Amino acid sequence: MDRRQFLAASLATSAAALPAAAQSQDRQREHYLLRQYALRSGAQLKVTEHYFSAALIPALQRLGLGPAGAFRLDIGPDTPSYYLLVPGSDLALLAGLDLRLAHDAEFMAAADPFWNATSTAPAFERIEISLLAAFEGWPRITPPPSSAAKSKRIFQLRTYESPSSGDHVRKVEMFHSGEFDYFKAAGISQVFFGDTLVGSHMPNLTYMLSFTDTAELDAKWDAFRNNPDWKKLSASPRFAFDAIVTNISNLILSPLDCSQI
Repeated sequence: MDRRQFLAASLATSAAALPAAAQSQDRQREHYLLRQYALRSGAQLKVTEHYFSAALIPALQRLGLGPAGAFRLDIGPDTPSYYLLVPGSDLALLAGLDLRLAHDAEFMAAADPFWNATSTAPAFERIEISLLAAFEGWPRITPPPSSAAKSKRIFQLRTYESPSSGDHVRKVEMFHSGEFDYFKAAGISQVFFGDTLVGSHMPNLTYMLSFTDTAELDAKWDAFRNNPDWKKLSASPRFAFDAIVTNISNLILSPLDCSQI
């Protein structure tokens, strides 16, 4: 079977490959606003965290958005950085969020030190923004139980870049062909999975997992990689025919005190 036949088969079967567990989930697929705030050590960290806790997250709640995740980058390039994850069903609202917030007087008053920072004392260096659509087989964000308890937890944010749209479709199909189940079997808490609609380095997908600490992360990834069903899936000609992922970004985050995830 040649490459074009493989891609056609992937497109034709991806919708039919959903695991049974996914079928019982709410079919309303969310969208995600993912922001990276590149910061400098010092005042910017305090100003931005205060903006999240006192202004932004309360305003998101008033708009019916959330739970919102606010995270510190612990391991990865571009430290220091904060990440903000906002789930919602209204893509237009997420895309135009700042325009909507500008009409919220309560938000504007609380956000003033961040929102109106001067060029001589900026609140951040740059903001990178992505908009994502939840995977059909994982349509809604699933905070780990440790989020409600505010207990110790870290998050792994992974982005897979593919060399073509066809390879990207096949990688998404791979998740729907058993990968969700193999994460679950390894005891890994799955938070969200999303296709990037607008962002950099496309085509790509991003997903988030949660663990107690890095020791648990390593142990559970070993269990995942050693699962014979995963080995069989990853060796399948449908997915091993080409290098369907050519670059992986792997970040370790910890929640800020104001995070709802």
